[in-house]
Amino acid sequence: MENKLVVLVVDDEPGIRSGIRRVLQHYEVGFPFMDQDFGFEIKEAASGEEGLAIIERETVDIIMLDNKLPGIQGIDLLEQIKRMNLDAMVMMITSYASLDLAVKATRNGAYNFVPKPFTPQELRSAIENLTKHLFLKRMTQRMNEEGKQIRFQFLSVLSHELKSPINAVEGYLRIMKEKQVGDQLDDYMEMIERSLVRMAGMRNLIMDMLDLTRIETGKKRRFLKKVDLAEIATLAIHTMEPMAIQRNLHMELSTDKPFYFIADSEEMEIILNNLISNAVKYNRDGGKVTVVLDRKRDKVTIQVIDTGIGISAEDQTQLFQEFSRIKNAQTRNISGSGLGLSIVKKMVALYKGDIKLHSEVGVGTTISVILPDIISDENLEID
Repeated sequence: MENKLVVLVVDDEPGIRSGIRRVLQHYEVGFPFMDQDFGFEIKEAASGEEGLAIIERETVDIIMLDNKLPGIQGIDLLEQIKRMNLDAMVMMITSYASLDLAVKATRNGAYNFVPKPFTPQELRSAIENLTKHLFLKRMTQRMNEEGKQIRFQFLSVLSHELKSPINAVEGYLRIMKEKQVGDQLDDYMEMIERSLVRMAGMRNLIMDMLDLTRIETGKKRRFLKKVDLAEIATLAIHTMEPMAIQRNLHMELSTDKPFYFIADSEEMEIILNNLISNAVKYNRDGGKVTVVLDRKRDKVTIQVIDTGIGISAEDQTQLFQEFSRIKNAQTRNISGSGLGLSIVKKMVALYKGDIKLHSEVGVGTTISVILPDIISDENLEID
């Protein structure tokens, strides 16, 4: 299936217009980086005024413009086209070529300049180059627009996420500065603790953002080597122990030791830290977190099971999206960047793995990461 580009031929010579139609009506342009070939739909105008009328009422992709026309001249029409800021490419075709005309045409936005008479092959070659340029120009514009929109959304969410803790910490500092609740340091210990929690949340958000940016830009350098997943999981459990102790949570690791696996140790730390951190934060007091490492055939499974508040079916559909957080009465006071599970998902994708979620509200959640046991990628460095 082909895409159709609309070509407007503005020339007062009927022979030129019909000749261009014959050459291009069955001609197709394709490039290795394009999914579809381009064909051409030809429209004709015998004067600049007629051409301008077509441009004003219809979408045109390519304009083939003669300079010597009855009424408005081609170079003057080109100036009007430039002011209209059209998403179209202009190719000048004229028997009266000169350096001054070529310079002026280029300055006013003409892509190239083809002198008459031209052969069918010369016309096809010029159209092929112009089509390639038009395709790349439009793709670049689209990527820039999408990038701007993504950056705007990212910064909007980020500013919202940082604004609340900054306001809270600033409020506590003003209360302490003005000694509003007393002269003793102990009078402000609760505010200090809350401020430290807020600061930790902001630091975690910034670190998660850095991880996400490194992954998406491909700037994170990866080193695959034999690592002990059991050791990494144990360290992740120890990291969360202070919070687990405060909430009387029991944490355990179920696996053979050692549990060797070919992976990037830093990536495994990020996966396990995020999964275990969530299992602790969204658990119930006196609950349990179990980390299971298993190997079956050619798959390695990292499973984190909690007895927490669970996740509704509606929230499950959004869980792995960036800045997604469960919001209800039970999670109101739980801090987090909303990036952790989206980072885990991107990490798992680097290994061509899969991530599965099973959860029941009020019962608990199980997240399973399934990774190929043998990883082969020529772009990765293996020690």
